[in-house]
Amino acid sequence: MSSLEKPDLVTTNVQWRWPSVHPEGRKFVVVALAVALLFWFVIDWDWLGYAALALSVFIAAFFRDPIRTTPVGSDVIVSPADGLVTMITNVPPPKELQGEGMLGAEPVVRVSIFMSVFDVHINRTPITGVIRKVHYIAGKFLNADLDKASEENERQHILVEGEDGSLVAFTQIAGLVARRIVPWIKAGDRVIAGQRIGLIRFGSRVDVYLPAGTSSQVLLGQRTIAGETIVGRTGISELIEGVAQ
Repeated sequence: MSSLEKPDLVTTNVQWRWPSVHPEGRKFVVVALAVALLFWFVIDWDWLGYAALALSVFIAAFFRDPIRTTPVGSDVIVSPADGLVTMITNVPPPKELQGEGMLGAEPVVRVSIFMSVFDVHINRTPITGVIRKVHYIAGKFLNADLDKASEENERQHILVEGEDGSLVAFTQIAGLVARRIVPWIKAGDRVIAGQRIGLIRFGSRVDVYLPAGTSSQVLLGQRTIAGETIVGRTGISELIEGVAQ
């Protein structure tokens, strides 16, 4: 496999800026603003107009798409999602990703990241490599914070093969409010660590399955940033400890 082009390292000072709104969400913002104008100037229900305006602001915030700076390293596995680490456990990988040339049936570390409606919902690939499989499963819309959501909710499994041959899987899981998983990649696509690969609308969860022999480098209760927080390093099995404060 040929090496993928790496993004330039950031070597200059940066300034804060307002995050843009992803095109996927702009149509919803426009509709909410149109409803606000309708209530203000046609129906003359000003209070509903202000409610629609507030809704448009919320939608714009939900679909915000901030720039992220991704750590570079052949062993680095970055978080695919913004959110709260709610579970770290040893489980077999999804059966849809098991088989020849894919994952085995032995348990690996799974890190579950819960995204509330206030988190950025654009997901990113955890490593540089090639998308080996994308598998969508229709399902229920249970609370994404529940363990059984990994097996019962609408979800999409994604398997990425790194340049060193390591395999990292992650699953987008629709939650109680989320009703659609929107993918932007397909099997065979080449991706760079931290690259945008899709989103889940309105509250959801992402599970990351680390390679065998790899332990989590995040802690329960920690908040992750998609494309920036290192959730593991391939082959590093030392556990880390932390204190909630």
